[in-house]
Amino acid sequence: MVKPNSDDKRPTPDHAEDNAFFPSPYSLRQFTAPKSNLSGADYPDPYKGGRWKILMIGADERYLLTDNGTMFSTGNHPLETLLPMYHLDKAGFSFDVATLSGNPVKFEYWAMPTEDEEVKGLFAKYRDRFKQPKKLADVIEDALGDASDYIGVFIPGGHGALIGLPESRDVKTVLEWAAARDKFVITLCHGPAALLAAGIGKAKGGSIYNGYKICAFPDALDAKTPDIGYMPGHLTWAFGERLKELGIEILNTDISGMVHRDRKLLTGDSPLAGNALGKLAAEALLDEVAAG
Repeated sequence: MVKPNSDDKRPTPDHAEDNAFFPSPYSLRQFTAPKSNLSGADYPDPYKGGRWKILMIGADERYLLTDNGTMFSTGNHPLETLLPMYHLDKAGFSFDVATLSGNPVKFEYWAMPTEDEEVKGLFAKYRDRFKQPKKLADVIEDALGDASDYIGVFIPGGHGALIGLPESRDVKTVLEWAAARDKFVITLCHGPAALLAAGIGKAKGGSIYNGYKICAFPDALDAKTPDIGYMPGHLTWAFGERLKELGIEILNTDISGMVHRDRKLLTGDSPLAGNALGKLAAEALLDEVAAG
């Protein structure tokens, strides 16, 4: 059990896997809290049409290999998942949950705000869907098209978003479907790494996101996290650098909770942005359905 006041910067072993680690007690004390910054989720005129919903694409792999052979025990970050979902849920939109494999969504459960009853309640509401998600390829076959009931796609952050999603042709199909039909894409922190899938098979500058501006977790900060034991080693590649190669401009150089909308792409910089991104997305989707 992590001691709340520990200054130990050594990553904590995850005994479920060889040479795998959770963040250090020090980094958890710095970057997690028993309550989130959830606020402003009051929508007096929520969507009640019953049709429009959001496709969440979750992480289905827990272990991220680092440069020194250790593995980071990761997944989707709870705040980066549940705060945007909370706002959108309160605004009247439901979620279908999918993963590449159809296996359960993996969470960085060590970051769950344990005293935040609203956030934990939202997690409980969708627990069964997180544990038994749809397979993304099946969603593509059965539920995408001109008559789809999805108004948008949500890709939460956490380092788990770096595993599989950027190389997935299924993710590419979903992103191109969303762009072609003017649907929303909502993502934050490391989630924007999934946008790299849109560049698969494309020449430089040929991605649908060429010329877009976003917020995302900065590569420079990722490079510093092993110093405090948040990760047991360094990442083997920099997703922000690759996004820039696709013609995407990352607006932030630090993390402050910044969010940004560029056309139908809504992004945030870190867990600090979860609440603001949720509010931005909820208001944008409500405006969309109100406009018909």
